[in-house]
Amino acid sequence: MKSLPYLSLVYLVYLTLGLSACSSSGDEVPLAHPNVLFISIDDLNDWVSPLSGHPQTVTPHLAKFAEEAVNFSRNYCPSPGCNPSRSALLTGLHTYTSGMYSNYQEWRKVPKLQAVKTIGQHFRENGYYTAGAGKIFHYTQVDTLGWDAYFPSIKKPMPDDNFPTTRPANMPRFKYMYGMFDWAGLPISDEETGDFSSVNYISEQLNKKHDQPFFLACGIYRPHVPWYVPQKYFDRFPLEDIQLPKTMDADTNDLGNVAKELISRGGNYHKHVIEAGEWKKAIQGYLASVSFADEMVGRLLDKLANSPYADNTIVVLWSDHGWQLGEKMHWRKFALWENVIRTLMMFKVPKGIEQMPAGSMNGKSTANLTSLMDIYPTLVDLCQLPPRADFDGRSLRPILENPDTILQRPIITTYDYGSYSIRYDKWHYIRYIDDSEELYDLSEDPEEWHNLAIRAEFNTIKQELAQHIPTNPIDLPEVSLIDLQEHHVPPFKSKAYFFSQERKDWMQRFEEVAK
Repeated sequence: MKSLPYLSLVYLVYLTLGLSACSSSGDEVPLAHPNVLFISIDDLNDWVSPLSGHPQTVTPHLAKFAEEAVNFSRNYCPSPGCNPSRSALLTGLHTYTSGMYSNYQEWRKVPKLQAVKTIGQHFRENGYYTAGAGKIFHYTQVDTLGWDAYFPSIKKPMPDDNFPTTRPANMPRFKYMYGMFDWAGLPISDEETGDFSSVNYISEQLNKKHDQPFFLACGIYRPHVPWYVPQKYFDRFPLEDIQLPKTMDADTNDLGNVAKELISRGGNYHKHVIEAGEWKKAIQGYLASVSFADEMVGRLLDKLANSPYADNTIVVLWSDHGWQLGEKMHWRKFALWENVIRTLMMFKVPKGIEQMPAGSMNGKSTANLTSLMDIYPTLVDLCQLPPRADFDGRSLRPILENPDTILQRPIITTYDYGSYSIRYDKWHYIRYIDDSEELYDLSEDPEEWHNLAIRAEFNTIKQELAQHIPTNPIDLPEVSLIDLQEHHVPPFKSKAYFFSQERKDWMQRFEEVAK
């Protein structure tokens, strides 16, 4: 552990004096290096109450935290896949800057990322005690240099979980199906789940006395599939009351070839869910898992509120990307539509820190377009760590101080190499690797049912938005690719590869299953 003695001394003095300590003149002593509680939730879409995406979602703890924090209600992920989204957030470099585009890469083998300081490393090397639990980076692709302690261990970052005796419990297997695509209520308690173990470990950290400021990261795995959570969460959503997502007949008729391929990706999940009569059960499973994740968040935030660190800890809560459950006949992530790329992000900054003495303007939602890429530079700013000139995000401190402050900018999301989403103002523009396009006016068409890209009167808008697409994105480095399993869809490594016979041969395996 590389700690700075001065920083530790300052922190000890601060703890001795307390947050409300005063100098001899009666002035409060500001804190230069606040603690950080960093909470991630996997595969959480915009159905949660702070984002008002589904009328049946039960997330009281997230709703409560939205009243205690600044809610970034128009926030977006760098990529709709766990690995590229998390790697980008945690290294500060967007996908097109690093070449880290896909779940099927090893981020530590991406040449551009090998010399980059992760968020854990940056805090640890500048005097912070860093500890984590659960999924922060993608499964076993851990950041071995970023942590003083990790639960269960640095080489096994995710605790064991419970499964039904017989699997699949509900969703019949089809060829090339991802094996964890299933749902069931289990006869277990919260305490018997892996996520509870992660939350409990970080809670124990909050009960300890620390002689350094800390950076604590808790990765909550649900609502990532499989949706196996205690039965009591399923009971909150009676099957007969489940509401299906909004859909429109012929919604996909105005989409291009790549979009249609994404819909039928991996054997056409929607077709098989419908044929199995599992659509409502799947939604029940997702809502139950979201409710369970909300309970875990609430438990952890309660621990912080009742700890000695309640008034000197920044809290940032985020989800890596969204998820679809039949909208556009699409399931899972891996797409560029709004409710796949829109993600939860909330910040709470305590009063009394040097960089923001008044704290964040809590209980407000901001209309600004923001990105998960903004988390790392914001924390570096607020905690006064050495700045980095290569961040692809920006500090959100001006918005935290006043959420009504408007900072106009485009927000970029990529899918693999060469496919882009541009969010700007009310517009959502998508251009895929084959140059097919989509354009939506979200103020008039929030469900993205009407593709305006095919209409000539919107050509000027398309051209303006297309100017924000990176002109020189880094190639996907083949050295970083993992061995593909038979159900995997190979990433778009380049435009030439996308149109290659090699890829056509691989994709042919899914065609019969999708029919």
